[in-house]
Amino acid sequence: MSSKTKIVVLHLKELIYTGIFVLFGILFIIMLIIMFIPKDKKEEVSVETPSATYVPGIYTTSLIINDNVVDVEVTVDENNINDIRIVNLDEAVTTMYPLIEPAFEDLANQICESQSLQNITYSDDNKYTSMVLFDAIEASLNKAVLPTASPSPSANPTTSPEP
Repeated sequence: MSSKTKIVVLHLKELIYTGIFVLFGILFIIMLIIMFIPKDKKEEVSVETPSATYVPGIYTTSLIINDNVVDVEVTVDENNINDIRIVNLDEAVTTMYPLIEPAFEDLANQICESQSLQNITYSDDNKYTSMVLFDAIEASLNKAVLPTASPSPSANPTTSPEP
């Protein structure tokens, strides 16, 4: 009884190439299965594009403060409030009403962040200034609202005590 021993020599390089090709083959088969399996219509989710809320542009409302005209300018695109700023603010107005700029910046930041006139807060220190500025911003936004879109209901800003 003679048994012949067979010696098999495997090169590491060939083993690595074979393993890589096997992995690519498996991935290719999985990709084909994923691509050609019919999808159920229930799984498809329709994405609704939000309808335009505003007419893009820059809208202004004028405030008369001590015989000086101050314009509140609101810049909007179709769906967003991009910028709210004061134009033509005279030095005499800022001297007589020093809270007008900080109150306006606070309101503008809150409105631009929330993209809404809802839940806007201001401190008791500048309550009336904030109310006048808020009304001007609201009037400018109402000019920008599309006729078919319902304007946001008038928000009642709430006061919060300043720390």
